[in-house]
Amino acid sequence: MQKQVKDFIEKVLQTQIVLEKPKDIALGHFATPVAFSLAKELRKSPMIIAEELVSKFEDCEMFEKVEAIKGFINFKLSKVYLQNLSKEALNANDNFAKSDEKKEKILLEYVSANPTGPLHIGHARGAILGDTLARVGRHIGYDITTEYYVNDAGAQMDMLGLSVSLAGRDFILKEDVEYPEKYYRGEYLVDIAQKIYDAHGAEIFHDESRFREMADFAKEIVMKIIIADLKDLGIEFDNFISEASLYDAWLETKAVLLENGSLYTKEDKLFLKSTLHGDDSDRVVVRENGIPTYLAGDIIYHKNKFDRAYDHYINIWGADHHGYIKRVHAAIEFLGNSADKLEVLLSQMVQLLKGGEPYKMSKRAGNVILMSDVVEEIGPDALRFVFLTKKSDTHLEFDIDKLKNQDSSNPVFYINYAYARINQVFKKAEKSFSDVIDISYEKLNDDALNLVYESLLLPSILDEAFSKRDMQKITDYLYSLASSIHKFYNEYKIVGSDEELEYLKVLSLSALSIKVGLNLLGIKVKESM
Repeated sequence: MQKQVKDFIEKVLQTQIVLEKPKDIALGHFATPVAFSLAKELRKSPMIIAEELVSKFEDCEMFEKVEAIKGFINFKLSKVYLQNLSKEALNANDNFAKSDEKKEKILLEYVSANPTGPLHIGHARGAILGDTLARVGRHIGYDITTEYYVNDAGAQMDMLGLSVSLAGRDFILKEDVEYPEKYYRGEYLVDIAQKIYDAHGAEIFHDESRFREMADFAKEIVMKIIIADLKDLGIEFDNFISEASLYDAWLETKAVLLENGSLYTKEDKLFLKSTLHGDDSDRVVVRENGIPTYLAGDIIYHKNKFDRAYDHYINIWGADHHGYIKRVHAAIEFLGNSADKLEVLLSQMVQLLKGGEPYKMSKRAGNVILMSDVVEEIGPDALRFVFLTKKSDTHLEFDIDKLKNQDSSNPVFYINYAYARINQVFKKAEKSFSDVIDISYEKLNDDALNLVYESLLLPSILDEAFSKRDMQKITDYLYSLASSIHKFYNEYKIVGSDEELEYLKVLSLSALSIKVGLNLLGIKVKESM
């Protein structure tokens, strides 16, 4: 709707405009300050220009009223126009706001947590953002492939093998174990060690040459846990890419970097000249012992990504990776690609409370709050919604007890209740949504028409949320729409009124926007409550 209105106004005025939504809907559904931008060129007051431009919209079916107010041009949409858009939306049903336009081809990488333990609550934030971004983007016409980069090479895998050995010796063999300063801990490691003990006996826990074998075995089990936990949250990936599988391409990748003059040797280490692209220091890509660093793995991986020829690449990383962005951008440029094609979104950590107190850490994971524990306690819908109520690069704190409330303090309940209320009204009226698709809006008052207008904003909300990578715009919109539905329900008699069918059509459109919006957040709407 917003795009249609903007395009039409620009066609009439023969100039590009900014289209805004007035804070007071009584002034109109849309407004433009175009008269101010034309004032210098036309050497006239914006108020005079606005009055002159208003005349161009006489006898226009799209608008019921166009007026100049203090230099702004305000537009009130007509009943006929809103009625036609409503019918299109209701006929589209779940495809409302869906675009068949072929837009960018995007590779979206997110989560990519080390396969050394179950996902913690911090991982959940990036996971939910990535999955929702993919859902919304696909709905509005983007070709998106989702990918999980499995960090199964390097020091974390050595530590995983050591940690399994320690768990086996301590909890299965009952030995006195002296723990090093750094190691992974948690009951999941004891379960893994038990499986290894059952298959190989006690000797394997003392044989350092088999630590990597134990790490690989543990990785497979942990990845199954991760995949299952993500699925419980409604998240599945198109691709899983193993870091270890990419190292065969290191020599080829290094040759490209050497050819471009982006590497040099110092103190038996191989450095990337990342300072040439804004990094604060050059970075080691091969250690003195000849083993490539973690950065080398990322360089290979991003070469692999760009070789697959997507139009755009999005990585969702934890906020602690902020300093890592420039060195990866540098490597991309050195490999002959444009770093502008790689967009990195950062996900801040989360502070979780229960009854105002810090949430207890999981024994199963040792020293973190497990994502699966929180999902089990409050359900995937509440967790998904609350994680999308703020931009991912801002701090988020929430109390899970509040998400169990069955009242307006729980936003998921409040929005679902609006949808369930509408279903209840239709049942009481003994009507279905399809019964009211063709009903005219001729008898509707401004309150009802404004609810129609708000419901039809969903497509523009989705476009803006995706373009700004800000899913909070969708959660805010749905909460606001639910509030308008509850207000309308409380102020107007619907069943048995003279405008029953008209009001039912209005509510059916509002219900559709809530259903589609929640579905795109990965939340299944509740038909009754």
